[in-house]
Amino acid sequence: MSFQLRREEVLDAAGLAAMLEESPARAAQAILLAAGEGEVEAQALLGQILLDGQGIAQDQPLALRWFAIAANRGHLMARNMLGRCHEHGWGCAAEASVAAQHYRIAAEAGLDWAMYNLANLLATGRGVTVDHQQALALYRRAAELGHAKSMNLLGRYLEEGQVCPADPLAAREWYRRSAEAGDFRGQFSYAAVLAAEGRVDEAVEWLEKALAAGNLNFLRVASQTLASAVDPKIQALAGRYALRCQ
Repeated sequence: MSFQLRREEVLDAAGLAAMLEESPARAAQAILLAAGEGEVEAQALLGQILLDGQGIAQDQPLALRWFAIAANRGHLMARNMLGRCHEHGWGCAAEASVAAQHYRIAAEAGLDWAMYNLANLLATGRGVTVDHQQALALYRRAAELGHAKSMNLLGRYLEEGQVCPADPLAAREWYRRSAEAGDFRGQFSYAAVLAAEGRVDEAVEWLEKALAAGNLNFLRVASQTLASAVDPKIQALAGRYALRCQ
């Protein structure tokens, strides 16, 4: 059985995505068999479906074990997911310092998601000493590899001139690339730039996309920001963002 992971943080495999949706239990059985036979991609995917409870009973401690098995065989996304488990306390006690160790291993091996996750810890001082220079370098490396969320945060550093010279034009370009790559925060950031340029209709289009894709925390903060907007077209979106939170 051949598995191919998509470039997403949530582990998935070609040929099994549809089966997981149509017949989760059947897909889980196939993944279990392949994992037991030593297929490393299946072992990583088994960790993910155990974590999510997709087609199989949710078991976070067992998910952690399968991620560790795959990670110890060199699977970078499984190593990243080990970090996620330790950061959020999925199947273990939350310990950001342990998460940082796993992220660093995968980041140094070239995984963009691990660069992003490690940069987040460095930027906020969770489990590690605050280091904005290193965080910026990691966001930049991940962004240059095509990581949409990192593109937005790189843009933020460049816009604010934090531990680097302010460069509004470069920030705008990274926001645009993040937005076009599908990151809802990047879409919101790019919309803010467009609105400041007077391109309100284009800004509204990107805000609509961010509204459709955004998570609860984002929508809450964004609705408050939009409520203070000057342009009535943009301000009108605040209510829709707040409504979607409900």
